[in-house]
Amino acid sequence: MSEARAEQTNSGKKMSNDAIDYQDVIIVGAGLSGIGAAVHLIQNCPGKTYTLLESRKAVGGTWDLFRYPGIRSDSDMHTLGYNFKPWREAKSIADGPSIRKYVNETADEYDIRDKIRFEHSVKSAAWSSEDGCWYVDVETADGSVKTIAGNMLFMCGGYYNYEEAFTPDFKGIDDYKGEVIHPQFWPENLEYKNKKVIIIGSGATAMTLVPSMAEHGADVTMVQRSPTYVVSAPDKDKIANGLRKILPEKWAYAITRFKNIKLQRFMYERTRTAPEKVKAMLLKMVRKELGPDYDVDKHFTPSYNPWDQRMCLVPNSDLFQSIKSGSAKVVTEHIDCFTEKGLKLANGEELEADVIVTATGLKLTVMSGVEFLVDGKKVHFPDTFSYKGMMYSDVPNMVHTFGYVNASWTLRADLTAEYACKLVNRMDELGMRQCTAVLPVEDSNMPSKPWIDDFTAGYMSRVMHLFPKQGEKAPWVNTQNYILDKKMVRNAALEDGVLTFDNPKGANAGSQAAAS
Repeated sequence: MSEARAEQTNSGKKMSNDAIDYQDVIIVGAGLSGIGAAVHLIQNCPGKTYTLLESRKAVGGTWDLFRYPGIRSDSDMHTLGYNFKPWREAKSIADGPSIRKYVNETADEYDIRDKIRFEHSVKSAAWSSEDGCWYVDVETADGSVKTIAGNMLFMCGGYYNYEEAFTPDFKGIDDYKGEVIHPQFWPENLEYKNKKVIIIGSGATAMTLVPSMAEHGADVTMVQRSPTYVVSAPDKDKIANGLRKILPEKWAYAITRFKNIKLQRFMYERTRTAPEKVKAMLLKMVRKELGPDYDVDKHFTPSYNPWDQRMCLVPNSDLFQSIKSGSAKVVTEHIDCFTEKGLKLANGEELEADVIVTATGLKLTVMSGVEFLVDGKKVHFPDTFSYKGMMYSDVPNMVHTFGYVNASWTLRADLTAEYACKLVNRMDELGMRQCTAVLPVEDSNMPSKPWIDDFTAGYMSRVMHLFPKQGEKAPWVNTQNYILDKKMVRNAALEDGVLTFDNPKGANAGSQAAAS
């Protein structure tokens, strides 16, 4: 089919009589979530046409974008991996290239690559109830804009802004004569061996960069305003690797996945019910790593409880080893300003550096920055309620993948993809073109909470006001709990008195032409 030509009406976009570029399902993003969604669609909705719209030139999403030294997962790959594709590597805490390879392997094994439209950046999406489909405006590499139509829109673009990162407004940064780098935009072939490097930050990126750069010859200082909880774990799962030797691959993977899900949830629940005990345990582990003379209270004891913000996992104690060896050190102090040679701290101390890395966080974006309209009316997502953490009130035929902040992202991505496929199939069974989560009148004044509640990390709190809200009861909740989500998403009936199926097929000639 050729490119869509749609005329604007006061109810959205209306199909013309010209042939249009129509797909049953449009997936936005070809990263971990998008490729997984395509596989679920292939397996559960055979015969449905689909395409993936990817703004970049490659498969992989976040795992293709980030190329800084040591880039790796901070979740085990038996839960960050797909439920349909076993993780076969010995290391369960995997490096970025290995994860990128895994995602690309999946795309090739299921012949998805030919369905991906690279350098297709989605700018807007307009739903037409009259036509029973979305019209998605896409900007291509040459700057031209075209429209692709589809009945179901599956947003799998993650939540990072790929074009911009977060860097505080540092005083005097223009005075610094060295090189300033944000990890999101790591320059290829940066030479840092035998150079003094300052890494600003205390999150997962900083914890990864410090030991990696130190191992490759840099003299590294990590400067943090305040500490983060850090826990060490082996990068290899002995149980998983042992099971693979005696059981069929899928069985071994399923058992390991079940084990790790339970352990993750148990640990998180303990931080909610007994935070002081968990805190004492974590700090005891750090003291054991660094010895009695190290100031753990100053450098590794946060002011908040465990999992009020994300904890950092360091494989094989690599961060602690680099500190003990003297190739890296931690400085906990506020930054006063940049100087010509480095940083001046609030306590008056000055640090010199050849390179300063601002591992200061990421910028989040809502729905990949796409503008949404429903029947000509712009969607303001803060006015919507989350439905099961994957759809939004009064927004038809759109499913959004947003993983967990307290567990592996893909656990939720798999559930979301399964659910989207159920919606596609159920609409076919009922002969309908539209499914919409409609907030009952009696719940119109329901108290609301932030999209992500009980999580104070800066990168989240800075933008929570832009996200949809959640209610106080199911299904208007974003649980961040895989066990509860399985009951609410996988096991509950689709028709729950909230999700409405309507708009019969054949309701107008335009949609019939599109379907043909």
